[in-house]
Parts: sequence; C-alpha cells; structure tokens
Amino acid sequence: MVQGIAKAALFAVAASTGAQSHVVAAPVYQLRVYELYPHSKAAFHVRFRDHATRIMRRHGFEIVAMWESGTAEKPEFAYLLRWPDEARMKAAWSAFMADAEWARIKRETPAEHRPIVGAIQDRTLRLTDYSPTVK
Repeated sequence: MVQGIAKAALFAVAASTGAQSHVVAAPVYQLRVYELYPHSKAAFHVRFRDHATRIMRRHGFEIVAMWESGTAEKPEFAYLLRWPDEARMKAAWSAFMADAEWARIKRETPAEHRPIVGAIQDRTLRLTDYSPTVK
C-alpha cells in the first residue's frame, strides 16, 4: 500500500514537471561492501556480529542480509540495509559513527588484527517502479 502511494506521488511529480522517472521514492536500500584481510577476517566477523550489528540496530538500522564474497586471498563482506528514506539513513549513520561504545570497540581492536577493514564501497539503491517486490 505504502509503495503504491509512493509510486503514485512520484508519477504525479514526474507528470507535472514533464520528466519521466522510474524510481520509487521509498524505501531506500543501501549496499555496503567491505574489503577484508585474510589475517583479520575472523576478528572482523566477531566484531561485526557481536558488536556492530547490535549497535546498528540500536540506531534504527534494518539489516536485510549479510554475505561473504571475494576469494580466499581477497575476502569481502557485503550487507544490505533497508531504510524508510534517505534522511533516516543519513541520520542513523551519523548517530552510529558518533556512538561512544562503537568508538571504544574500534579503538580496542587488538593491534595484531589491524587493519581490520580496507576499502568500503557504499551504494544507495532506489527501487524502480517495475522492480519485483522486495520481501
């Protein structure tokens, strides 16, 4: 129902401006892919599973799924988040990054596991009006 209302509103705006858009305003998904290191992969998973996910949920993150990808030499960790809108996504990330407990946990990562994460890819995904329903 909400997605139908969002589609109708988006089409109304597109019609009034003469533009044609195939993007649905909400919800918004976020795909994050972390480069991991073989020496610290296990420590990363412990930290993410035992700490990051709990703190993220406290700040309103809805984690849809998590995957391991890449190769043994170049492991990656990917996860998908669902947000009601981009404003909520930005606010939640700001709160998470400012969280004192998260800052402490990152500081306390043992030296032998550093660096624990390499490059991070971050993609905001907006559904198209012809996308299958995401469950």
